Amino acid sequence: MKSNFFKFFTLIALITFSSCGDKAKEADTTKAKDAPVAESSSVNYAVDTDKSTIEWKGFKPTGTHNGIIALSAGKLSVIDGAVKYGKFVVDMNSIVVNDIPVEEEDNAKLTGHLMSADFFNVESHPTAKFEVTGMETKEGKSMLSGNLTIKETTNNISFPVAVSLNEDTVTLTSEAFTIDRSKWNIKYGSKSFFDDLGDQFINDDIELKITLTANKA
Repeated sequence: MKSNFFKFFTLIALITFSSCGDKAKEADTTKAKDAPVAESSSVNYAVDTDKSTIEWKGFKPTGTHNGIIALSAGKLSVIDGAVKYGKFVVDMNSIVVNDIPVEEEDNAKLTGHLMSADFFNVESHPTAKFEVTGMETKEGKSMLSGNLTIKETTNNISFPVAVSLNEDTVTLTSEAFTIDRSKWNIKYGSKSFFDDLGDQFINDDIELKITLTANKA
């Protein structure tokens, strides 16, 4: 009996370690900052919501879940190839779970739970927002900073991006990065708020990867 318990415990530990090791680096997170005003010399672009998406991944001791979420609106202002101003609206009603087949009951169950008051409380907070506060080169990478607002809580995050420009279109693609949901008061199953969860916790880290396409306005 002891041998079987030890084997089970070792398996859980290995799964947990593997899941944590696969996570991307956490975005630098600070207090909200003042956003700049778009300049008259900037080139303005409107986000194509049909060609833009956010991929997400959540972690727990026994594995991960992943999916996508859509933007409902957005705009960018660019000067000399750098994003100087931008604002994006995330449609929280568009949460999709990809790792569970859509015809299975657990897909709808997880989607509904993510939209519930336990997590994003979509009924009361149907959108999240990201507003650009700056862009700089750091250690050879372009770092985009902005105020991320979820459920009326705002923090500033910075993460690496690649920006591609042609005459009429700008594409912005981030590297995968994580945010700590506890900093936005998303408490369900979080060890940051509850100390009696045992192995029934859900990691605070949410991994994101952003792809935006915007057309000249």
